[in-house]
Formats: sequence, structure tokens, C-alpha cells
Amino acid sequence: MRYLCLVYIDPTLAEAAGEAEWAAIDRDSLAFNESLRRSGQYLASNALADPKTAKTVRIRNGERSWTDGPFAETKEYLGGFFLIEARDLAEAMEIAGRSEIARMGSIEVRETAGF
Repeated sequence: MRYLCLVYIDPTLAEAAGEAEWAAIDRDSLAFNESLRRSGQYLASNALADPKTAKTVRIRNGERSWTDGPFAETKEYLGGFFLIEARDLAEAMEIAGRSEIARMGSIEVRETAGF
């Protein structure tokens, strides 16, 4: 089964992290991805641009409208994702729990539909 792991960033933690900590997270994330590739569990991953660059589209009563930024007011923002192959939810959660980026927020694990 495929699982999408959504990486949410806590801006307070992200802003407090120094250059060395971000460099370590980047290095560890690349190593994590490579270990998933070797095991055949890696499908895709990518970071997202700052939420200040986001636009949200809605269609209401047949009318399309755009607003700046993410729709929901939340403490954490969606910062990226990785798509993995796992036997079940328990294995997907174990894999996501090995990602060092969780130090900057949280990772939501969801089974994909339609693949």
C-alpha cells in the first residue's frame, strides 16, 4: 500500500533552529530518502515553498475565487511530503517516525486511494 506522509512545520521551531541544525536535518533527510530507496519503499518526496507564496482557490455557487496563503489558520504549516510503500499503517508510521524533519513539527501519515 502507498502512504502519503505530510510534513507539517512549526514555524516557532523552524525559526529558532540555527543553520547547523537545518544542515543536519537536510543531510539526515537525504540519507533517510536513500535508505528508503534501497529498501524499495521510496516513491517520491519534495519540500514546499514558504506558505506566504501559497494561493488557495475555492468555487462557491459556480464562482471561482482566489485568496493568498493557506486557508486554515493553524500553528503548523504544510512544508513537504514523502510518498512511501509500506505493508500497512503500522509500518508506514514506523518509517515516518524515522524522519528527522519531525523535529521541526509533525508528520501526518495517510493511506492513498486510487493507486
